Amino acid sequence: MIILTLLHPLQAVPVQHWTFEPGSSIRIGRSTDNEVILYSAVVSRHHVEVRPSGDGGWEVVNLGANGTYMDGKRITKMQVFDGMVIRLASSGPQIQIRIEEAEVGEGTQSGQKRNLPPLGEDKSKDTLIT
Repeated sequence: MIILTLLHPLQAVPVQHWTFEPGSSIRIGRSTDNEVILYSAVVSRHHVEVRPSGDGGWEVVNLGANGTYMDGKRITKMQVFDGMVIRLASSGPQIQIRIEEAEVGEGTQSGQKRNLPPLGEDKSKDTLIT
């Protein structure tokens, strides 16, 4: 399972999160046909995609004109690691990416499930960012 968390622009605390099952691509942007919709002037209609990579993990792929950033550096494509934070545009919203492993018996080697802090899941996928 992969969890995307929108972070507060000033305090870097969770504002909203979305949970997705493995195997599906997740597009983030302003357009209503994205899985995660963020209304911000610096976010492109289709800004970034988080998708399964060939090695069984995930990758982040920039699609937006204003770029996607990791630790202040512009990226075009990058392997996802648990807890990473990407920024949409140089001054746009920040999204933390968490990867949760499956339980024993669901095909994982480690069999460990890590508990994430409760965030209060919001079922809506539209978010206005000012």
